[in-house]
Amino acid sequence: MDRENFPSYIPADKDMPELTVRAILIGMFLAVVLGAANAYLGLYAGMTVSAIIPGAVIALGILRPFKPTILEVNIATMGASAGECIAAGVIFTIPALLLLGTWSEINYLQTTIISLIGGMLGVFWMVPLRRALVVKTDLPFPEGIAVAAVLTTTVGGRKTTKKGRLSGSWLLLGVSIAALFKFAQLTLNLFRETVDGIISIGKYDIVGKTREGWLYGGTTTSPALAAVGWIIGPQISSYVLVGGLIGWVIIAPLMILSNGLPAPLPEYAGLGSLIGGFYTVWGNQVRYIGVGAMLIGGLWAVYSIRSNLVESVREAVVGIRSGGGPAKKRTEQDLSYKLVFVVIGLLTIPTFFLYQWLSGLTLVSLIMAILTIFLAFIASALAGYLTGLVGSSNCPISGVTVTVLLIVSLLLFALGVRGGNGIAIAIFICAVVSIGASISGDLLQTMASGQMIGATPRRLQISMMFGVVTVSMIIGVVVGVLNQAFTIGSQKLPAPQAFLMKGIVQQIFGTSGGSLLPFFIVGAVLAFVLILINLPVLPVAIGIYLPFTLSVPIFIGGATRYFLDRSLTKRYGSAGEEELTAWEAAIQDTGISEKQKAIRTGLLFTAGLVAGEALMGVVAAVLIVVGLNLAVFSEAPAWPGLLLFGYVCLMIFYVPYRVLKKKKK
Repeated sequence: MDRENFPSYIPADKDMPELTVRAILIGMFLAVVLGAANAYLGLYAGMTVSAIIPGAVIALGILRPFKPTILEVNIATMGASAGECIAAGVIFTIPALLLLGTWSEINYLQTTIISLIGGMLGVFWMVPLRRALVVKTDLPFPEGIAVAAVLTTTVGGRKTTKKGRLSGSWLLLGVSIAALFKFAQLTLNLFRETVDGIISIGKYDIVGKTREGWLYGGTTTSPALAAVGWIIGPQISSYVLVGGLIGWVIIAPLMILSNGLPAPLPEYAGLGSLIGGFYTVWGNQVRYIGVGAMLIGGLWAVYSIRSNLVESVREAVVGIRSGGGPAKKRTEQDLSYKLVFVVIGLLTIPTFFLYQWLSGLTLVSLIMAILTIFLAFIASALAGYLTGLVGSSNCPISGVTVTVLLIVSLLLFALGVRGGNGIAIAIFICAVVSIGASISGDLLQTMASGQMIGATPRRLQISMMFGVVTVSMIIGVVVGVLNQAFTIGSQKLPAPQAFLMKGIVQQIFGTSGGSLLPFFIVGAVLAFVLILINLPVLPVAIGIYLPFTLSVPIFIGGATRYFLDRSLTKRYGSAGEEELTAWEAAIQDTGISEKQKAIRTGLLFTAGLVAGEALMGVVAAVLIVVGLNLAVFSEAPAWPGLLLFGYVCLMIFYVPYRVLKKKKK
């Protein structure tokens, strides 16, 4: 169905409380809580937990006594997203300045300015991108679908009869299973999160030297990743696996045959000498092939939607010239385009002064300030596309960040900027762009859920700004306190992503371009080849960039959806009935055919799996922050988790399939 005319859950001509004071305040509260939790988790484990689904569930829990509207809960969710996004952008980049010795402690004022600039760029660049990516494409936006399913099932908002309406019990069952699974895995440490291994494939003579070949394989036992694979479907999930196979089964083993298996880096030492060495090859070399492919794939994706972007800009120009243009229906009302472009232009000024403050180089600071605005747009478009493709939890924002850091560092090097000044500017630009991209990605995810349930885009954008300002004011304090308590870079707070950023700038500024460039170029060439043979680049690039064990459960979920779709088609056929899209299934609760009921049931269950794991991820992060250790085993076994994960995957197939089984009886 054309998303321009998508029949939202709450009709466009129906206005109800949405941007209320209580929704904004709860959003600001969630921004602080989830931002702080993710700041610690990111510095501790190198990853953050997407806050869009936990934010929706927590906001619903807080607001429920006040009988909120579905649109109020959606507004409060925006604050939670802002907290996680700002935290991710800051902790992936800013601590690198401590590790490099540029800072002796976290500079609160500069961190706050960076967060505000990056956050506001993300919000405002998202406005013209909303129609181009959410309305004008068929990107699934998996977590947007999950949030819409959660809200329409638990809150509702329109009068419907019970007859023919699906129960929310499948959603609650998915939440319960995934939450218990993740609690046993992360907090109780009853079984391992990853089941993997490495095997020798023999010894070979390579250029006069005997080298041993190795193959690595495994899977992460994640119900949420399998659920995401089910939601995005078999095609995209298969491309992600193809990328994983290219990177981990072809390129990495060939590199090991050529150069030998290295000793593991400190961050991979806990995996053992063999697996750790394999991960070292991926982390130091193969990952950057994925980054290069991601850059070209992202630019190609932006080029592919150029007509949508041009149309959005044209609408903006028409709106500015006509003083706002013709009145739009409520669900199409964005922030004033005139305001958007004026603010984006004005943000160049504080960005310039910030870089000038750091370096004392006027011309370089001016060039970099203008470049920052442009890169923020490209990164926001790329992050939005990736988020729409595989979801916020699986969107490799760190890969986008690495791409920006490589480009900026090489440009500064070419301009003759050396030493601490160049490194500081590169990290700061990277931080601003990373925050902006993260904000845009999550905001577009919420815009997708808003499009489904009937939210007002302008009000969602305003809500996100409140969240950005709130978390920007406290994130510098949070990171500073964590540094004083645990010391960033120590074993208690290893900050793996910041070490990655540190290594990149040191190579580029210290060795005339660095050794990463060849891998970056290989990735770019691979992307061009995929474009020429008309294959999607970004899912493949994501598969190369992510650990292989993440690609496998996504593929398993996609394969499960494939066999379900075949069963549905065999039982009900494909002719004479309009296919139910995932967006329609997320909000439909009456007048559902048996075939649609199966899809809707599966969607509710998988959305619950995503929500349950995300919620428990936040709980686990909080327990880590307060220092509560509930682990049963110091070394958890692997096979129980694999068996339970297999059972969850069977349920992902059986829960919707039981509709067919009952019908046959």
